[in-house]
Amino acid sequence: MEYVFYGLLAVAFIAFVVLVIRSYRKKLASGCCGASDESVKKNKVADKDKSHYPYEKTLVVDGMVCKNCSARVENALNSIDGVWAEADVSSGRVTVRMKREIEDKVLKKTVNDIGAYTVMKVE
Repeated sequence: MEYVFYGLLAVAFIAFVVLVIRSYRKKLASGCCGASDESVKKNKVADKDKSHYPYEKTLVVDGMVCKNCSARVENALNSIDGVWAEADVSSGRVTVRMKREIEDKVLKKTVNDIGAYTVMKVE
């Protein structure tokens, strides 16, 4: 009876390992955030004069691990009128410059609605 239990446990463990390896291989093939071979095109901000943006906040974002991730976050924030966002993957921070003050909850919702990223803190 004891051998049957250990046999079933070994089979379950092997199945788990196979699933993990398949998932990891898929991630390697498609990029960290499913971008495949295509990179995410950044939406360019027309006005890059910092003096036109009197308000600034820094978002600490969890889940940004590559340039495609940062482009997705920047694009979402830059879609808000009067916003210029620049993400830094290495620090996990996004500098958000604004022509008018925007509530923290709006910025958080914009990033969180992407799905793969979470705003941990607004500074």
